Amino acid sequence: MTFNESVKTCFSKYFSYQGRAKRSEYWYFFLFCFLIAIAATIFENIFLANYDSIYFSPISSFAELILFIPSINAATRRLHDVNKSGWWQLLSITGIGAFVVLFWLVSKEREEGNRYN
Repeated sequence: MTFNESVKTCFSKYFSYQGRAKRSEYWYFFLFCFLIAIAATIFENIFLANYDSIYFSPISSFAELILFIPSINAATRRLHDVNKSGWWQLLSITGIGAFVVLFWLVSKEREEGNRYN
């Protein structure tokens, strides 16, 4: 899957937790979210340099709000691809659990016996 296809797919499945996502779909969308975050930060530093608050960045916050749900959904579908429930993302709240979820996100898909077809 290409970069553009993965971004289109993740936005077209904005509220869809069903199905599976290949590694390329998830990681290209992750790259897209990362690039948007960098662009929003640069834009704020250039155009909102005199903004008073160091705790609230309006453009970055808006971008994070827009990208939050599709990134959760893409990760859920990616975990379905390795035969795990999307609820395993909550393991990331703990420190060591984030490494376990990251391992699953980079793992190869499971074709045999996958219940999320």
